[in-house]
Amino acid sequence: MIGIYDYTVVLTYISFASAAAGIFCASTMHLRWSIFFLALSGLCDMFDGKIARTKKNRTDDEKSFGIQIDSLCDIVCFGILPMIICFKLGMDHIYSMIILTLYGLAGLIRLAFFNVMEAKRQESTEVARKYYQGLPITSMAVVLPLLFLVSPLFPTHDMFLVVLHIMVALVGILFITDFKFRKPSTKEVLLLVILVAAAVLVILFIWRSWWRLLHFYE
Repeated sequence: MIGIYDYTVVLTYISFASAAAGIFCASTMHLRWSIFFLALSGLCDMFDGKIARTKKNRTDDEKSFGIQIDSLCDIVCFGILPMIICFKLGMDHIYSMIILTLYGLAGLIRLAFFNVMEAKRQESTEVARKYYQGLPITSMAVVLPLLFLVSPLFPTHDMFLVVLHIMVALVGILFITDFKFRKPSTKEVLLLVILVAAAVLVILFIWRSWWRLLHFYE
């Protein structure tokens, strides 16, 4: 078979499968579960690079494959899946779809740029990067679940939608804005994982009645 199937890419494949499940859930209005799968994809992405670097004898082809497959997976997990979730949450007007399209395009451009720069960087060093250029596309796996978590606190669904539109537009702009974003340390990553995991558990098992107040019927 063509492709690479060792442990260095297994989390990337799991991340993609999780995103596919999230798309199916969002398409059938099981929004809480789609948020869960978005967060799970983000969790996989946080550790796939660290796992890949534990293999010291990776060939150049394996390194290049890892870069490409990671970005291809990211556009599905953190580009397409959030677009579908937000559409189902109410971003279904013409202007909303324009914002979602620009968000997805910004993510695509960012990932293509990252691939070019990362390939050049790995030709000169094996050291893990300390900074990102612009906001990582995986940030949506943190931002959207947290916004969804606090959505019942908004007085009206319309107000929530206003904030959702602004959030999607802002995150998309930050994807392609040239600024240095420090890569989180292992401790900070673990804190993010705990925070998002706690938010997702609340979404899934505690605040179901709150979603009904916002007409998020499943």
